[in-house]
Amino acid sequence: MAEFSIREVEGMRQIRIDMYNETVRARRGALSNMRGNIQLIPRPPSPRDLFRSIFTSEARIRPYYTGTGSILLQPSLGGYHILAVGKDERWILEPRVYWASDGNVRLGILRERIGPSLWSGDGLLVWKTTVLNQGNVAINAPGPVEMVEINNGDLSVQGRLVLGRTDGLQFYSRRPAPFPLDLIAGQRRLRVYRGTGKALVCWTPYWNQHMYKTMTGETIEHSLLE
Repeated sequence: MAEFSIREVEGMRQIRIDMYNETVRARRGALSNMRGNIQLIPRPPSPRDLFRSIFTSEARIRPYYTGTGSILLQPSLGGYHILAVGKDERWILEPRVYWASDGNVRLGILRERIGPSLWSGDGLLVWKTTVLNQGNVAINAPGPVEMVEINNGDLSVQGRLVLGRTDGLQFYSRRPAPFPLDLIAGQRRLRVYRGTGKALVCWTPYWNQHMYKTMTGETIEHSLLE
């Protein structure tokens, strides 16, 4: 497998990938520079990729990079997290979280149940990217990421703190308190992840990313990378 690492310079972070006769895949437009004997191959999207892109915010084409050398992807005031996907393990990623992965990691699509998606404010039809097969996956993260293990229980969070989860966890939405006490609780509906599995959680954002978003009203991705 290729070696993924996170490089930090002047308060900005970027993904570095070192390859030795290997193949990796990255989000379209993510490349900053590459060194060595590496070929960029923007393979035409499959019918499945085209179908997935209709319902998700992911790009239709995710170029492959093959060869030997090193790749630096675009920097961000936000951050990144390197997820090591285990054998026979499938992760469900939130929209626009995927950034890059080993070439043998399979990308798929999952539709969340309509009820929880609608009550949580995500929309009526929400499709999310899944990753399967052993390998490294780099994901966008607004701050440091912690992996939380849940054993036949619930993880309840306020807001979109969970970036991804294994498929043993079901997504729900519920009131913060029983009705009508929830009307004076001062909290929005909670996002609940129930079952047995793992979740990637970002509890707090990086301060520079948070300040930028507060001052401009823009996300880091839209302002720097697109």
